[in-house]
Amino acid sequence: PSRPAGEPEGLKIKREIGLIGGIALISGTMIGSGIFMSPQFVLSYVGSPGASLLIWTISGIVSMLAALSYTELGTIIPESGGDFIYILRIYGPFPAFFAAYTMVLVLKPFAAAALSIGIAEYAAAPFYMDCSPPTVVVKCAAAFSLFLVVIINVLNVRLAIRIQVIFLVAKVLALTTIVVGGLVKLSQSTDMIVENLKVENSFTGTQFSLSTFGMAFSQGLWSYSGWYSLSYVTEELKRPEVNLPRAAVIAISLVTSLYLLVNVSYLSVMTPRELMSSTAVAVTWGNKVLGSWGWIMSLAAALSAFGSLNGSFFSGGRVCFVAAREGHMPDILSMAHVHRLTPSPALIFTTTVSLIVLIPGDFKSIVNYFSFTAWIFYGITLSGLIYLKIKKPELPRPYSVVPILALIAAVFLVLAPIIDNPQIEYLYVTLFIVSGVIFYIPFIHYKVCPRLLNKLTVFLQLFLEVAPTEKNL
Repeated sequence: PSRPAGEPEGLKIKREIGLIGGIALISGTMIGSGIFMSPQFVLSYVGSPGASLLIWTISGIVSMLAALSYTELGTIIPESGGDFIYILRIYGPFPAFFAAYTMVLVLKPFAAAALSIGIAEYAAAPFYMDCSPPTVVVKCAAAFSLFLVVIINVLNVRLAIRIQVIFLVAKVLALTTIVVGGLVKLSQSTDMIVENLKVENSFTGTQFSLSTFGMAFSQGLWSYSGWYSLSYVTEELKRPEVNLPRAAVIAISLVTSLYLLVNVSYLSVMTPRELMSSTAVAVTWGNKVLGSWGWIMSLAAALSAFGSLNGSFFSGGRVCFVAAREGHMPDILSMAHVHRLTPSPALIFTTTVSLIVLIPGDFKSIVNYFSFTAWIFYGITLSGLIYLKIKKPELPRPYSVVPILALIAAVFLVLAPIIDNPQIEYLYVTLFIVSGVIFYIPFIHYKVCPRLLNKLTVFLQLFLEVAPTEKNL
């Protein structure tokens, strides 16, 4: 509904994020449970240490290229909302609605659920040394971490960013410990482990097919997911034309270097077979290198995933918020708290959907279908940048990127698993995206608004102390 006459001007969310906050948001969201959980999956898909390191390198390069493409889009379209707002401004409301619908109901909740499971498994690991923690314990701990993150993000933007910076420092220290520990072990290592890392032996046993490469690539890129974080909060970034590209380059270079060194460290301590059979690589590494202090790695991994969940929530909640502000979601989700200036209804809604997803979810399947769906929209957004370069070359751009390689990677990640190993789940995902038409035609195109929804909006507005917002351009 339109704003009633006499109501004061909408709230504006402040620009609270500087360069350090931007780097912390990108790299802090990227370094999550992925680097502690995905190495065994990447290695088991490709079969050899050399091929797995190659996957990690390619994943880093693709993330950098995609992030720079998004940064260029962010300087042309300086609005928050990431993929959704770019697709809306380039291709119009119809495809943008499908992006919002899928992100708000699938991508962001699935990512949050997967991260919270990562936190819970690592937090519970020291208490269940000889067996896997019970599912009920994992799910309850995961739900608790979701509640904690939403409370932080609803309370204060500055608090959420401070926590992001603190957790990033802790993560870099934890990963540096793994790197240094690995180098020490390598200097005193057994011949067999050194043999595995020699160039001539490192590719022995490589399994190459489109599907295995695609699945390994998805797992690798899952660990890098977060490269897009800053494009979701452009309106909250100080001097975005300068800080967007700087933060992206610094953050992704840091993360790629750390990931490669950490993988070498894992392989210097464990044989490939040990690594593949480990349920939590960092914990196995900790037990081998740190002995009775091995539990520190569980704690570090849990805290790392928590920082990533915080960053993912911070940026992910903005998609729901911006989509509602553009009329693609219920009005209540576009409002911000009158005193705290945080998009609390959007954050609460995202948490609710994440908790529902958490009930049946398991980590590996969540990652595979999450990657498949996410890269459909990343591909559409990257194609939008090429479209703008051809159709509107006169638009002001502080710098220019060629997004062809990132676009090819996006197309490969969507098509490879389907062509090589078709599964019914991919059809379900596609049907879910297409089912958005049922909501688009009455509610967005014809703007039908049930009277009950108006009453609910007014009730929630009063209950949550929120008011409509305006763009911060």
